Amino acid sequence: MLLNSFDEWSPLKEIIVGSADGYTSHERELSFDLFFHDNISRSEWYYPRLSARDDTGEASGKSRIKQRYVDELTEDIEGIVSALESLSVKVHRPMPLAKDTVEVRTLDWSAAVVPPLNIRDNTLIAGDEIIETPPMIRSRYFETQFLTPVFADYFRQGARWTVMPRPLMTDASFDLSYARSTTVGGPMEPIADEQPSAYDVGHEMMFDGAQCLRLGRDLLVNVSNANHALACDWLERHLRGRFRIHRTYRLSDSHIDSMILALRPGKLLVRSKAVADFLPGPLRRWDMIVPPEPTDSNFPRYEDDDLVLTSPYIDLNVLSVDPDTVLVNEACPELMRTLEQHGFTVVPVRHRHRRIFGGGFHCFTLDTVRDAGPEDYLS
Repeated sequence: MLLNSFDEWSPLKEIIVGSADGYTSHERELSFDLFFHDNISRSEWYYPRLSARDDTGEASGKSRIKQRYVDELTEDIEGIVSALESLSVKVHRPMPLAKDTVEVRTLDWSAAVVPPLNIRDNTLIAGDEIIETPPMIRSRYFETQFLTPVFADYFRQGARWTVMPRPLMTDASFDLSYARSTTVGGPMEPIADEQPSAYDVGHEMMFDGAQCLRLGRDLLVNVSNANHALACDWLERHLRGRFRIHRTYRLSDSHIDSMILALRPGKLLVRSKAVADFLPGPLRRWDMIVPPEPTDSNFPRYEDDDLVLTSPYIDLNVLSVDPDTVLVNEACPELMRTLEQHGFTVVPVRHRHRRIFGGGFHCFTLDTVRDAGPEDYLS
């Protein structure tokens, strides 16, 4: 089918689901710690300290992921695929990470490569256009290449396909102001000072598709630092005449899909009523569903050497199959009951280790075909 995805809720026809095959560790370096700053620096769920040591007693830059977590995540992803296929959704998958591909390397740095799991992050689908966004984490620099066969098929069928300018991603490329100024729970330890490079060009655009809420012809875009602002400037110029961009400032550190999701026209799922303070006027008039606070019983217990990447609100990261049907983590009965009380049909699906791997159902998926157009929901 032709690429066509303008919003988060219209009847879903085709989707890409990510893969965890080959996941072994998280690499702790400037871009990673900056990206997950709001979560890994909060004392109540921070493991381990930045000064963690490996088995030799030397400082380690990697946080190893236990194989059982990877195996269980792979099982759960296949459950997501089965649930979507049972709802008559066509599922595409990325190319696998080859075992002999261990790092990415550029002019200035190298980083351990990770598989294409949270594929919502590095791509924005804007109607009939694939937009590969400039990555925010070095280890994910070439992640969209795992999706090349799928993107190429859509291109051959008529889709537009654009790659935003790639950052050099030297240490000086990152705007550290958000991490250094926020007082939300931390930081426990400071984000490291950037090191000089022959390739420094100052702040560059770095931005994820998960910073956008798609609402027909309107895009709500979260901007929390200079990197995001530059990318939003690019989006405004590139999409002018086709989409309207609405900036929201510091709604979160970066992604907003565990802060706010649109479930249907006029209906938002939000972390709290305080989210409304960040929204443009027309969106403030939409009904807001606020689920009960998550509890410890919603999550597995982890060991001190397990690095937890997300806040406890990760399960707001649901996936709408149509305006009435929502995929929800089966570990969250309170959220399921809340959505049912608001007239939604809930499809419970297992997803155990979302806090270890940093993503929920919306993060793991990239909807490419939905049955709707560039409607005007905000005028």
